Amino acid sequence: MDARKVILLVGALLIAVVTAFMARSMFAGGSAPNAEAAEAAQEGPMVLVATRALPVGTIINADSFRYQPWPEELIEGSYFIRGESDIDSLAGTVVRSEVTAGQPITLGSLVRPGDRGFLAAALGPGMRAVTVPVSAQSGVAGFVFPGDRVDLVLTQEVAGGGEGPALHASETIIRNLRILATDQRTTTETDEEGDHRVRVSNTVTVEVTPRIAEKIAVAQTMGALSLSLRSIADNTAELERAIAAGEVEVPEDNDPDAERRMLIEVAQRPNDTDTTFVTGGDVSRFQRRTVPARTQNSPMDSATQMAGAAVAAVASQRPDGPSVRIARGNAVTYVPVR
Repeated sequence: MDARKVILLVGALLIAVVTAFMARSMFAGGSAPNAEAAEAAQEGPMVLVATRALPVGTIINADSFRYQPWPEELIEGSYFIRGESDIDSLAGTVVRSEVTAGQPITLGSLVRPGDRGFLAAALGPGMRAVTVPVSAQSGVAGFVFPGDRVDLVLTQEVAGGGEGPALHASETIIRNLRILATDQRTTTETDEEGDHRVRVSNTVTVEVTPRIAEKIAVAQTMGALSLSLRSIADNTAELERAIAAGEVEVPEDNDPDAERRMLIEVAQRPNDTDTTFVTGGDVSRFQRRTVPARTQNSPMDSATQMAGAAVAAVASQRPDGPSVRIARGNAVTYVPVR
């Protein structure tokens, strides 16, 4: 073989070996700073931040926050730092000022149970708190906890004005109510194994609008109220129903922030429209479906008798010929026209 070709071949091999060695050294050296940076980041302070957007009035639970590395020079005295704060006491606290996703949670943004203004902070803007009496049967046997969503069902008997048994009816008058407290407990109690402790409550405090508060006050005098626990997955169905009914405006532009605000609004708003009802006839063939009607032989009530007497008295004063009817308050007279 030509000596010149041998020299070129050996030189090419040397260059390839040197290049491979240099590339290996470069990659090995580049990975070391990343590992050191990651290790250094883990060794820095860990600050408690919100895992999702927390509007005003949100009840904090274990899924609402997590620890995240934070620059030491940006640490504030109101932050919750790992190893220096007791986050177990945050369960059941309420957001006083809105916290965005990824933002540190501060002492001033939360209100603890028992603090002054705790229940007022748990209410959304323009909302009210109403207490409803319940029992083991009407309160879902104690399986309703603060933060759950329920429907309010009214059961009553409608006698009507006729003879026969009264009409038995049950009606879902309000949907999607948020539970603020059960009795005087605003947090979910757990046992030694971490499971929710079930306790039968005598009263339940819910978040409502001013108009719905008036409806509940009247409903308590009409019949018995009971709670119907809603599923967490009902928010999607509620959104579709609200869009179909025209109760919410869908953003025309694909703005994720506007869509998120719309979802939060629908998920947190109680609804007193499109009520559903069931009568005794829907449950049993031996029960009524309508209110007892008045028969011809049924005696008239006192108001009807008085109204009939007044009409008869006025009619007796009317002259036979042409006349003008003059009403002065409740007094009616007829003046003949010549």
